[in-house]
Amino acid sequence: MKKKKVLLLATGGTIASVQSDNGLKPGINPKELIQYIPEVLEYADIEYHQLLDLDSTNIGPEHWQIIVEYIKKVYENYDAFVITHGTDTMAYTAAALSYMIQNSKKPIVITGSQKPINLDVTDAKANLRDSIIYAVDDESEGVTIVFASMVIAGTRAKKTRSKSYNAFSSINFPYLALVQDNKIMRYIKAEKHEGEVDFYTKLDSNVYLLKLTPGISPDILKYLFEKYDGLIFESFGVGGIPASINEEFIELCQIYPDKLIIMATQVAKEGSNMSIYEVGNKIKAQTNFLESYDMTPEAVFAKTMWVLGNKNNSKEELEKNFYSPINYDTIWF
Repeated sequence: MKKKKVLLLATGGTIASVQSDNGLKPGINPKELIQYIPEVLEYADIEYHQLLDLDSTNIGPEHWQIIVEYIKKVYENYDAFVITHGTDTMAYTAAALSYMIQNSKKPIVITGSQKPINLDVTDAKANLRDSIIYAVDDESEGVTIVFASMVIAGTRAKKTRSKSYNAFSSINFPYLALVQDNKIMRYIKAEKHEGEVDFYTKLDSNVYLLKLTPGISPDILKYLFEKYDGLIFESFGVGGIPASINEEFIELCQIYPDKLIIMATQVAKEGSNMSIYEVGNKIKAQTNFLESYDMTPEAVFAKTMWVLGNKNNSKEELEKNFYSPINYDTIWF
């Protein structure tokens, strides 16, 4: 059987890091990464490209655009793509790529590690090997994270552990599959995409996410409403606006009716529903905002940028596009 052609795109991160006088920093190129797992060359024809060389703390929207533009340029030349990436912002990148590369029959797999690949004890070799195994499988499509044997939809991942090998969880949605002993056990049948792949390279990065705190002062609100095109408020529990900012929030929503306002929750699992309590229901009746429901904050952040950057339409159209499910990002809408 003919081996599939895979492009390994390196962006830096712990997986490719070496020790320096000031701590770990990226320093291993993608060809060297594969030399640690030469067995994958038996079932994949791998080419390499060093696209970025960054700690993922420094990866942002402009880098998501670089990744998407490069994949768009070479998309027809490969059967699958594997991106090595630092773990700290991996969930944001996976969510962003889910919105920026839609309807892809070819798998785009993101992976990394908690320990560098050049250490004797590391999770990097297994993660990279599993990612390539998943990428060359005929059933794999779309944007996913493969990490600690688990396959997670690109919009559902969240880093929930800072040091352990099982760093990522799938939030409010099942894991898609398990990679074990070079085999794939699928829990959910892979989504099948029809038609041409859709690439979006525009983002509106003028989006701000504010985590509400008990007794929060309203002083910051006027500045945020004036400056940003999209605002995401992480509230408590199923959602509500504290009395300390209630009046100012309502007034600013009325002054800036065209702003895209999203209400989310700080609670990782089970989502928001602002209709349940008076503190949420009353504010919902007096203002015009969207709810994120079961979406992750990472997905909400990336989707808001994508919606504002690519859908230059009315407030109603923005709402429609935000509430259109993409890559399993919600089951509520």
